[in-house]
Amino acid sequence: MRTSTAACILCLVLLTAPIAGQSGARNGEWRTYGGDLGNTRYAPLDQINAVNFNTLEVAWRFNTDNLGSRPEYNFQSTPLMVGGVIYSTAGSRRAVVALDGRTGELLWMHSVNEGARADEAPRNLSGRGLSYWTDGRDARIFYVTIGYQLVALDAKTGVRISDFGNKGLVDLKTEMDQFVDPVTGEVGLHAAPIVVKDTILIGAAHRGGGAPKSRTNVRGVVRGYDARSGKRLWLFNTIPRLGEFGNKTWEGDSWAYTGNTGVWAQMSADEELGLVYLPVETPTGDYYGGHRHGDGLFGDSIVAVDVTTGKRVWHFQLVHHGLWDYDTPAAPILADIVVDGRPIKAVAVPTKQSFMYVFDRATGAPVWPIEERPVPQSTIPGERTSGTQPFPTKPPPFDRQGISLDDLIDFTPELRAEATKIASRYQLGPLYTPPVASKPEGPIATLVVPSQAGGANWPGGAFDPETGIVYVHSATQVSTLGLVNNPKASDMDYVLGGSVPGIAMNPDSGGFTLTVQGLPILRPPWGRMTAIDLNQGRIVWQVPHGDTPANVAAHPALKGVAIPRTGRAGRVGTLVTKSLVIVGDVGFSNVNGVRGSLLRAYDKATGKDAGAVLMPAPQTGSPMTYMLDGKQYLLVAISGGIYGGELRALRLP
Repeated sequence: MRTSTAACILCLVLLTAPIAGQSGARNGEWRTYGGDLGNTRYAPLDQINAVNFNTLEVAWRFNTDNLGSRPEYNFQSTPLMVGGVIYSTAGSRRAVVALDGRTGELLWMHSVNEGARADEAPRNLSGRGLSYWTDGRDARIFYVTIGYQLVALDAKTGVRISDFGNKGLVDLKTEMDQFVDPVTGEVGLHAAPIVVKDTILIGAAHRGGGAPKSRTNVRGVVRGYDARSGKRLWLFNTIPRLGEFGNKTWEGDSWAYTGNTGVWAQMSADEELGLVYLPVETPTGDYYGGHRHGDGLFGDSIVAVDVTTGKRVWHFQLVHHGLWDYDTPAAPILADIVVDGRPIKAVAVPTKQSFMYVFDRATGAPVWPIEERPVPQSTIPGERTSGTQPFPTKPPPFDRQGISLDDLIDFTPELRAEATKIASRYQLGPLYTPPVASKPEGPIATLVVPSQAGGANWPGGAFDPETGIVYVHSATQVSTLGLVNNPKASDMDYVLGGSVPGIAMNPDSGGFTLTVQGLPILRPPWGRMTAIDLNQGRIVWQVPHGDTPANVAAHPALKGVAIPRTGRAGRVGTLVTKSLVIVGDVGFSNVNGVRGSLLRAYDKATGKDAGAVLMPAPQTGSPMTYMLDGKQYLLVAISGGIYGGELRALRLP
């Protein structure tokens, strides 16, 4: 097994330090994106419970349509609540708003009109959130603009901090130790920055890498900035330079020109250990690695760095020489667990490939063995795939992996026969079957399950520190990975091909999927919620998430066929409280004659339905909860279709 390395001194720290459970959000507030720096998304509140969830009413709403030149239809923010004030990014300008937590009244708003710089940005949505920092005297809000600038605001007034950076702003396209064009440079950040003690952590996101124009690109470095001055403190190269650890995993000079390998997902941190956990994405390009032979550290890895210096302490590469766009997509979850009587400060990493990797977060040692197993090899000229990939032995996968004829739709024999005929034109195989060179006579492409969207994706999971159970939503979809040579589009030898026969837009997921008469080619469930006991490394329960789509239930080929609850593919975030798991549906439904989407509650122990509230649009940002004046609120960002982004707060009558 290709193992990570660790600082031995941290082993001693772990042995001598008392084990302490992750607290989740404290004192009824929600001060960081994930509730705490461990991204547990847990709040020990239970005023809202299974008995009364169905009676929830709208406490207030905040519409974001006018915070930019156009409405935002993919509003992904998780707001913060500190001292009764809600803070959130919002709108197509990616403004920051402060709202009264009782009424939703606007207290202040700040935005930056970046013109062409924002128009050219690779991540031009409203953002997933922001961060709050205080030293007990000053309180600040930090966020990253669409054009990749770090802004520091006074939390009380929304006014820029004059002595932070350049009048409250730091240009993040500078100080990257590489040239980046200030307008057209393809780097940005959609995630919320995090603040660990007095250090702001900034990652990087890039344009999708399916068909990049060039094998060269901006490198996604990670940086630490001083929360008071805005001064850069350190920089970590996710593609190691000459002389740095990991550089020799890049053959030839591929380390010098390859880009991406950013940290576009949420980071997590353990302040006691002084470690920040970086979920790193795939290098350029997503599906062809013929220009970057070798394992390519730290692509597709989890890396722990020292928060004060940015130095690597340990790492583990989850995918060697990635070719499937299996970025490490979600915040690592810090979980204090007990395995076979042994307390462990763990970090659990949900992935697109539907593995939950679990490590000792001080040392990087796997909690359960992770085995290097042989995988299929590429037949594309110039490609050189890794002979093995790491497979966790526990917990088991939380969604389907790989595809065979047995995985195809089977509602009727006729649909199965048609699905089999379609699949015969493609390459099928187990997890990590590589893409093929697309040929009209076949194979057109490799069918890959999970798809490049997961499995799990950026919403990640939620962890209950009282039970040691983590809850994660996942999607069951298929990718079609067929590569072509297209010198007019890219200087890479192969890039992802164009349109593929049989591919149709799936309105529930917002993505593309292979279909049979408009039905997904895979048998359901297409979306699921899974509860995983991290103390034992086992799945406690798993249920389809989301009702059967209307186009499936009413399909003429299924007339008279009993259709089980299928769940729906897509991306939704979870929240766990003292009494419930709360997660919204994907897409729209007709509920008792009303078009909308359900915010659902599950029983934590069994996965049984525990209530639902009709919303006018799907959940698109991960939910949070807070307590104010003795009342518990649920707050979630919703949007979709023609419904512009809105924050909607619910409470009991």
